[in-house]
Amino acid sequence: MSAVDEAITRVHHEEWARVVAALTRRFGDLDIAEEAAAEAFATAVERWPADGVPPNPGAWLTTTANNKAIDRIRRESKRDDKHKEAQMVYDDDPPEPLGAIDDDRLRLIFTCCHPALAMEARLALTLRMVGGLTVPEIARAFLASEAAMGQRITRAKAKIKAARVPYRVPSAEDLPARVSGVLAVLFLVFNEGYLATGPETDPVRQDLTTEAIRLTRLIRALLPDDGEVAGLLALMLLIEARRTTRVSGGELVALHEQDRGAWDTALIAEGHRLVRERLAAAAAGVAPGRYQILAAINAVHTSARDVRDTDWSQVVALYDQLVRLDPSPIVVLNRAIAVAELDGPEVALAAVDRLEDKLAAYHAYHATRAELLRRLGRGRQSRAAYDKAIDLAGNTAETAYLTRRRDQLR
Repeated sequence: MSAVDEAITRVHHEEWARVVAALTRRFGDLDIAEEAAAEAFATAVERWPADGVPPNPGAWLTTTANNKAIDRIRRESKRDDKHKEAQMVYDDDPPEPLGAIDDDRLRLIFTCCHPALAMEARLALTLRMVGGLTVPEIARAFLASEAAMGQRITRAKAKIKAARVPYRVPSAEDLPARVSGVLAVLFLVFNEGYLATGPETDPVRQDLTTEAIRLTRLIRALLPDDGEVAGLLALMLLIEARRTTRVSGGELVALHEQDRGAWDTALIAEGHRLVRERLAAAAAGVAPGRYQILAAINAVHTSARDVRDTDWSQVVALYDQLVRLDPSPIVVLNRAIAVAELDGPEVALAAVDRLEDKLAAYHAYHATRAELLRRLGRGRQSRAAYDKAIDLAGNTAETAYLTRRRDQLR
């Protein structure tokens, strides 16, 4: 990959959401914003190799995208709409304040996460419009076909336009009811960055994890007393602290093999502080939510200087609490992994096997079975489970790790 190609990839990661958000604010139409942003990046791919990367790539892209949008509006506008078109194109008066925090991308995510949309549509639209993921990447994340995912995103944009969903941060009265959906989306964006599902993308995308954390910080500024906002921020920080040790030589590095001395101590300290604050609230009778419990689990892991020092009984107790709140198969699967460290692989395998009908298409289910069978000395069954996990895994680093583990079996 040439230096210009690398620059275009980096700028796409850094500037996509900013360009789309700026165009959405100006033109009030997600379709126009997305298409114009895509055309601007396509123009960059054509011109930058010959002209060089501009000094301010973001400004260049925004200007180019604005011009593309104006061209589209002119082509599509009818004669009777000329006056409206002229106002849209040439009105450069500063917009009125649209919320407590003046951030285009935060407004964009609240628009994409509007309750008029089904949750899956919110997630898909945000990954496309805010995260800049391609439709194939989003389809993999949802285990759906590309055609179906493209239609879902198109319908979501059409519904926002038809319902005239406002492009703004909700009022203080509406924020609590709206924030849970936004947190779910942000967590998915973060997870996609931390362990990307696409086979032809970087296994870890720092641009997505950084953007998810940035937006969560903004929401925390809006809702400083919301426990789940604080919990999600703590969870992200404690996971992000381990990011640089997550992949080595193109291969995933399991938690117990990571260099704990290379973890980001500043992020861990901030995450632990947030967890302690939520624990104090719990002691005062405020029941913790899902993100707060997950953050506490990660706090236990990041408190141990060595994997052998991990307090697995506390981890299992926290998962017990989480299962009561969220008895989803994936939570039960993760609890079983902790149970294996406390009660042994045989007990854990029995719990995992009961999830087959629900998680047969989930690669982590088969990867977990493979590791447990390996520890029990059942090599042939372990190899078969690794094969299934490899077939289903999309992340290149994870595939490399699973392949090595399988090939080490005798």
